[in-house]
Amino acid sequence: MGVEVWVRPFGSGDEEALAGMIASFRAELARFRGKDVEPDLASAREELAEFREKGYPIYVAELEGRLVGYLVLRVEGDVVWAEQLYVEPGFRRRGVGSALYAKAEELCEKLGGDTVYNWVHPNNHVIIAFLKKRGYTVLNLIELRRPWPGEEPSRKIRVDTHEFHY
Repeated sequence: MGVEVWVRPFGSGDEEALAGMIASFRAELARFRGKDVEPDLASAREELAEFREKGYPIYVAELEGRLVGYLVLRVEGDVVWAEQLYVEPGFRRRGVGSALYAKAEELCEKLGGDTVYNWVHPNNHVIIAFLKKRGYTVLNLIELRRPWPGEEPSRKIRVDTHEFHY
């Protein structure tokens, strides 16, 4: 792409910018569930504090002199989970997500793991396409739950011979 994306570990001076992106990430996820919510900066600050308290590796991406994306990882032995990967909409498809995700894969390899694990909402076609392009094509686990009170799932998905709502 020709643009230089700088990925580095999160630093204390990044807190406000990162909290803003976490709030945007959460609002975007809510839209996958059909809810239109405003970004909640206070909750995002709490979530960031929790990530830091748990020692989760956090990486940020800089482009054009500002933070434009982040990646939060959870590590359990040699297993690396990509907890959150977010790139600001105006900076997507410029290599930011790939540069961040490469850090997850590097850490996984360093720890002796075989793959980075990802939880993905079935409606998140962008991240699914991103992961497939990187070779993530094996469906690993399915999370099942009862419908929430008042929830009326509008779509169905088939996995092998089973049909589920979402």
